Amino acid sequence: MNFFDRLADRIATVDSVVSVGLDPDPARIPDHLQEHDLPRWAFNRRIIDATHEHAAAFKPNAAFYEDPDGWTALRETVAYAHGKDVPVLLDAKRADIGNTARKYAELLDDDGMDIDAITVNPYLGRDALEPFLSREDKGVIVLCRTSNPGGADLQGLELETGEPLYERVAAMADLWNGNDNVGLVVGATAPEELEEVREIVPDIPFLVPGVGAQGGDAEAAVEYGLADGVGLVNSSRGIIFAGEDEGEAFADAAGQAAKRLKKRLNRYR
Repeated sequence: MNFFDRLADRIATVDSVVSVGLDPDPARIPDHLQEHDLPRWAFNRRIIDATHEHAAAFKPNAAFYEDPDGWTALRETVAYAHGKDVPVLLDAKRADIGNTARKYAELLDDDGMDIDAITVNPYLGRDALEPFLSREDKGVIVLCRTSNPGGADLQGLELETGEPLYERVAAMADLWNGNDNVGLVVGATAPEELEEVREIVPDIPFLVPGVGAQGGDAEAAVEYGLADGVGLVNSSRGIIFAGEDEGEAFADAAGQAAKRLKKRLNRYR
């Protein structure tokens, strides 16, 4: 099965489209975990234990792991999530030319990591993404309309055809989807644009960030983010730091936050 088939099975199993973002900012890890050999891994393990029954996927962001101890923590995290039967989507936003792109794509097959899906940047075009797209069993989630305030600076630029750039990206991603392994990142903070992208690509699943700490539209995220019931709505800080001030009870608070988001999203499914 490809990534989206596996994701569909997971969604059905836990009745959830919640993606839990594992972004363990070292400055926000509880004090009682700071003395651990790998504080980020210790933090993630407790978050996974508390949230996995509500999680369709876990989404670690590579930025929080790009040092030697971080990569070790990430490998442990991916293996542990897989042990709970939860797929892992690495938010790395990779793309480059030639052999560099091929090297980046090796992240998907890293010994001991075995990432299920990865986010990629379409700015360099099809050839830069080919090393990812060619891995039929891996999900390739293309940045389209991101949730950050500055996303419109380039993504909203109008082309000579009259369409904004993000709509062209969506249409091109549809052409790149020969292996049925392509998804799109479309933020919940711009619900009208989320709807527009869905009209362009009715069959491509979305990863929808921005529903948690960024305050995006949960109803639109579900209504337009899912294709045949498959897609992910991500919350990172809103879940993993829900109990930031609760000491050793931080993981329980994260579990409750994931459960609340699942229930909230399921009202619109």
